[in-house]
Amino acid sequence: MRILLDECAPRPLKRELADYDVSTVVEMGWSGRKNGELLTLMNQAGFTILVTTDQNLRYQQNLRQAGVAVVVLVALSNRLPDLLPLMPDVCQVLTSISPGDVIEVGHD
Repeated sequence: MRILLDECAPRPLKRELADYDVSTVVEMGWSGRKNGELLTLMNQAGFTILVTTDQNLRYQQNLRQAGVAVVVLVALSNRLPDLLPLMPDVCQVLTSISPGDVIEVGHD
């Protein structure tokens, strides 16, 4: 399983996923790409999961057709202190997520 950390999420979150093969959008050179193009690039590069704070992605893209799973971090902001408490739940979700799934972690 390869995980891509979206550019809207702080890059230090990658450390919280140290047990996984994680790259960031910035590391891949994909900054500024639109969601549809990003999903295509992910698929071509063998990524299976996108971790993002973009709560609208599921409504804008056909994720089942894209062949990737999405974990949406839902917090007061996309700042690291607000997202770090969600990471144990994210790690739990990663054990059972499947392509096409969209799972929100956190609160509204």
